[in-house]
Amino acid sequence: MEKIDYKKTLKHLYKPSSKAPEIIDVPKMNFLCINGKGDPNTSTEFSNAVEALFSVSYTLKFMVKKGGNPVDYGVLPLEGLWWAEDMSEFSVESKDNWMWTLMIMQPDFIVKDLVFEAIEKSRQKKELPALPGLRFESFREGQCAQIMHIGPFSGEGPTIEKLHRFISDQGFNRRDKHHEIYLSDIRRGNPANWKTVIRQPIM
Repeated sequence: MEKIDYKKTLKHLYKPSSKAPEIIDVPKMNFLCINGKGDPNTSTEFSNAVEALFSVSYTLKFMVKKGGNPVDYGVLPLEGLWWAEDMSEFSVESKDNWMWTLMIMQPDFIVKDLVFEAIEKSRQKKELPALPGLRFESFREGQCAQIMHIGPFSGEGPTIEKLHRFISDQGFNRRDKHHEIYLSDIRRGNPANWKTVIRQPIM
């Protein structure tokens, strides 16, 4: 059985340096996505979205593993796009007005029919309130700057400022939405060691 570790084959997307920002080109990839609004620390909508995304992603993984041409792969990490309708109000002090899209990247061999089947299997196994909002779509981010943040989410400020300063120093402007990729299982381990990719599209 073929085994694929996408975090290794796509190392340039998932393991940037924590010391210095870098510029990359992010190709078109397929994602399971859910949109929502509210403070990720207190929002039931947020936790329901995470549960639905991982439920369907793991269902897809095991469907492929047991299929006619079995492939074993690791489920990719949770990702988040973050913004506010009025970006002047987008601050860590008040997260109630935060808008977000949560996403998990899917391998190229995952197709819509397979996703529909996995959604139905997940629906039959457990009540998942966010499941109706789940969608499967392509997303190409293009040219971006990124850096690895090591530590709790509350300490991201200086890392984000470093990234934004790098973008300006390189003669670029920021565009589109703030992007984070959560490489650590926050239910376990020391928050001081959490790893988060901080990514910003540029032009």
